[in-house]
Amino acid sequence: MSVLRPGDTCWRTARADRAAFLIDNQAYFAAVFDALQKARRSVLLLGWGFDPRTRLFPDGYDGPDDPDEVGRILVELACARPELDVRLLIWKSALPISASQEFFPHKARKWFENTPVKFRLDDQVPFGACHHQKVLVIDDRLAFCGGGDISVDRWDTPHHRDDDPRRIMPGQDLHPPRHEVMMMVDGDAAAALGDLFRERWRRAPKGAGSDELSPPPDAGGDPWPDHVPPALTQVDIAISRTLPAWKGRPLVEEIRKLNLAAIAEARDIIYLENQYFTSPLICEALAARLAEPDGPEVVLISTGKAPSWFDQMTMDRARGTMIWRLRAADVFGRFRAFYPTTPGGDVIIVHSKVCVIDDRIARVGSANLNNRSGGFDTECELSLECEAPEARMVISAFRDRLVGHFMGVTGDAVSKARAEYGGLGRAIDTLNREGRLAPIEPPMMTGVGEFIAAYHIGDPSDTADSWRLAKRRERLFQEARRVAEAGSAAEAESVTREIRRS
Repeated sequence: MSVLRPGDTCWRTARADRAAFLIDNQAYFAAVFDALQKARRSVLLLGWGFDPRTRLFPDGYDGPDDPDEVGRILVELACARPELDVRLLIWKSALPISASQEFFPHKARKWFENTPVKFRLDDQVPFGACHHQKVLVIDDRLAFCGGGDISVDRWDTPHHRDDDPRRIMPGQDLHPPRHEVMMMVDGDAAAALGDLFRERWRRAPKGAGSDELSPPPDAGGDPWPDHVPPALTQVDIAISRTLPAWKGRPLVEEIRKLNLAAIAEARDIIYLENQYFTSPLICEALAARLAEPDGPEVVLISTGKAPSWFDQMTMDRARGTMIWRLRAADVFGRFRAFYPTTPGGDVIIVHSKVCVIDDRIARVGSANLNNRSGGFDTECELSLECEAPEARMVISAFRDRLVGHFMGVTGDAVSKARAEYGGLGRAIDTLNREGRLAPIEPPMMTGVGEFIAAYHIGDPSDTADSWRLAKRRERLFQEARRVAEAGSAAEAESVTREIRRS
């Protein structure tokens, strides 16, 4: 039985004639540029953040009139092609977050004033929540979805060099190395993501012009970037979402349900790349699999330390509790948790949100492995599930390439080491000679840190517990019971006891 079930673990499924994985934003930004040049009828962008000064081909020098700035490109396209409808719908971020981005995207409204580009800031989420979906749709024929925003501090290559001058910011500073992953699809899957955008646009704060948006008229053409070979063809893509219960709309927790279903389905390897790992629900599901004598191995890649002070206080401390829990459950030695570094030892920010189950299921999206991505923020991700041997080889190669690039080796080297040493964890132990994948060590906890971790400050699981700490604590116990529903009462009691200790 498939784990991708419309109305349960996903919103809908749709066929893609082609699908590709874009590893790091050098690949994503180049593909975006090519696709924009081919756009005929519509360009639709959803983002958590957006900065029109973002350069798609940075060269180590940043001036006031760089022709590859994405805002300039969009305006020029919209002016040159009156039939091209360009719309951007970006989260209206809270002031502390806006300040960290030099008040972009708020300033982007000025950038697009008196141009054909339609730009809106969207605040239609509960207080404290955010719009976290990252989707770009071209002509309803091509779409991108994943963890990457188009912002000035996001570009990097898979080499993650120590001092790459191309990681330049508008103020001439260099931003840290960063890892992102996007998925690109076409066909009906792209059109479905167009529907997702149009529904968000309809609910967003109203601007000038009609707010009812129809699919663009078919103008033919193929916006797929010529330089990107498809990884898979004729594959069904599942679209899963998180939408908070708010203003009479029900909670949509397809991603949370898919997380549990995918973990339960794993036979050999659960590979996770994620910025955050703080969800007790996901942690307990993984712990249950690690406790099985013949269960899958679990490999987690995350950031060594969050770049912001607030996330260090909230997400990093809660993650430490999760790491301790999985280490305690790992009686058979199948759990690894790493953070990647550059060849010179600088920490790479892992912002990707990837899950690969065995060689059968691949998921790329915007959702973190925290509470809020399961029911408080808006999220979107793409998944595919394959049974054909050729397709399974593609999924396996995608995962091995991701693992290998962190260590400076090829995906083929990882594949060979897996076969020779008996698993992904042992392959990493063998190939990680330079220590570029370092073990994640839980931080030392103060009393304040223990309180933050216990009550998941800044990380509510839905609107019901967003500002009620006691209720949030109870929600953790409820989640533990959900994990153990399929098991015995003793298992449920054990899971709840472990969370209470944490």
